[in-house]
Amino acid sequence: MPHLFDPITLRGTTFANRIWVSPMCQYSARDGVVGDWHMAHLGSFATGGTGLIVAEATGVVPEGRISIGCPGLYNDEQIAAWKHINDFVHTQGVKIGIQLAHAGRKAGTTLPGSDHTMATPEEGGWQAVAPSAIAFPGYPEPRELTRDEIKSLVHSFGNAAKNAVAAGFDLVEIHAAHGYLIHSFYSPLSNTRTDEYGGSYENRTRFLKEIVEEVRAAIPESMPLFVRISASDWTDGGWTIEESIQLAPELTAMGVDLIDVSSGGNVSGAAITVGPGYQLHFADAIKNSGGATTSAVGMITQAEQAEEIIASGKADAVMMAREFLRNPRWPLAAAATLGQEVKWPKQIERGKR
Repeated sequence: MPHLFDPITLRGTTFANRIWVSPMCQYSARDGVVGDWHMAHLGSFATGGTGLIVAEATGVVPEGRISIGCPGLYNDEQIAAWKHINDFVHTQGVKIGIQLAHAGRKAGTTLPGSDHTMATPEEGGWQAVAPSAIAFPGYPEPRELTRDEIKSLVHSFGNAAKNAVAAGFDLVEIHAAHGYLIHSFYSPLSNTRTDEYGGSYENRTRFLKEIVEEVRAAIPESMPLFVRISASDWTDGGWTIEESIQLAPELTAMGVDLIDVSSGGNVSGAAITVGPGYQLHFADAIKNSGGATTSAVGMITQAEQAEEIIASGKADAVMMAREFLRNPRWPLAAAATLGQEVKWPKQIERGKR
């Protein structure tokens, strides 16, 4: 079995190890353009020994951003800003991917710390859209998308994927989790449509599959494609792990190289028991039921814990977020804990024990 510090190759890309940085919103882009904060934030991970950084949820259209401070990838200025960061990350021998997203009914929020949730028109806010006019608790009612708008958004994902290639990203991840637009289509809790995009499993997953097809055609054959899903709504009547197990091999057959397995986010008050590795059983079930390559996420904090996940075959990689915020060079410390010899950047090598 592989181990945490073993490389893994997906299509034409080899990752030096299986400790990966999960996408983390920073709410620090101006007009959708990343800047100095993102260089410092992502650059700290690049110097810390990770095998892959997946940059935060990035809107495929302006109205697809989670907040007015979230980045986009729909114009030339944004492409250039991302390329500047990616060029530095690559000097450290690290791969970087982009998470392409549309926030759906959870889009258009103001910045953290504000005294109100939704951005006003004066602040640059907009009306959210969704498969059905069902509000996420605490948010305003979204507008239901028309068929033509759905088709247009599929093309927007494809265009953003082309821009990701131009910006120098090594892979694309489609964000289909956490109650954002794609997840809200495949979950029956948020989709009550009666056309070809609602009702049956086949119809509810149609939007995601059309996006996968569009993005796969827009990027090089050698470039990996990931999809992050919410494996369960953790709520009666919602999306289930059984449906995720059915979906994963279907996506793999369409050219998806890894299922990034998260959960929840589509309803408030879901009965989720949170603890170390609390979502791991979802990644394990998807990987070992249908053979899909998976990454695990969710309160993975200890080197021995991460090693056991890989060595036991429960997942092929681990995605970590908050632990990287606490220590951007976590992989270097984990290597020492596990007795693995890894190369440090020469600028900080004198800190190696």
